[in-house]
Amino acid sequence: MTTQTYRAVLEGDHLEWIDAPPPRGRAQVEVTLVQTESEEERRARGRRMARALQRAADAGGALAEIADPVAWQREIRQDRPLPGRED
Repeated sequence: MTTQTYRAVLEGDHLEWIDAPPPRGRAQVEVTLVQTESEEERRARGRRMARALQRAADAGGALAEIADPVAWQREIRQDRPLPGRED
C-alpha cells in the first residue's frame, strides 16, 4: 500500500482542500487532526519557558563554574571515541 498526503481543513463532515485536491473517485482515507494553539496559548507557553530558563540561570549550578564553554565542549568531545571510529 502506498500513501499520498493532501492537505485539507475539516469543516463539519466536509474536507476543504488547501492544496490541489486528490483525483476524483472513491478512496480510503485516514484523517489526522493537527492541533493548533491560539495566539494566547503560544504566548503563555513562551512565558512559561522564559520563567523556567530564568530559574535555571538564577540557580547557577555546576555549569556556572565553566569559564570557557567552547573549550569545555572541545575537551568533553575528546574524552570519548566517535561511534564506528574506535581504531
